[in-house]
Amino acid sequence: MSGDDLARRQAELVRALVAGGAAPEGFDAGRVAIARKALLRKRARNVRREWPCLAAQYGDGWEQVFSAWADGRPTQGALSDGYEFARANLPTDPGARVELMVYEARSRAFAVRIGQRALVVAVRGRAWLKLW
Repeated sequence: MSGDDLARRQAELVRALVAGGAAPEGFDAGRVAIARKALLRKRARNVRREWPCLAAQYGDGWEQVFSAWADGRPTQGALSDGYEFARANLPTDPGARVELMVYEARSRAFAVRIGQRALVVAVRGRAWLKLW
């Protein structure tokens, strides 16, 4: 097997594991699916650490809900994955809404976000939160 063939097969396996691709020829599709599900659960746990209120909104169903959303989407890292999930599934929990506001405010040089019970002011990546 040439280096190009090996690189192609490795890329196919990575796509199958993290981007929803089909199992490459010669690989057990069932085992690849099990590994993909395990990686999605791990990804959900990583996002839960960065977005605890967002995950808490879904309770025990967090890993299942997030994994269903993330399946077929390559990861961008736990912070970005959580943000994209929150934008696609706007939070109803007040704490989760504040997490989203803080993330969005911190991503700008200067930002003010006002929610129903919170104010977030961010300057150069530092954020201040006022709840009422």
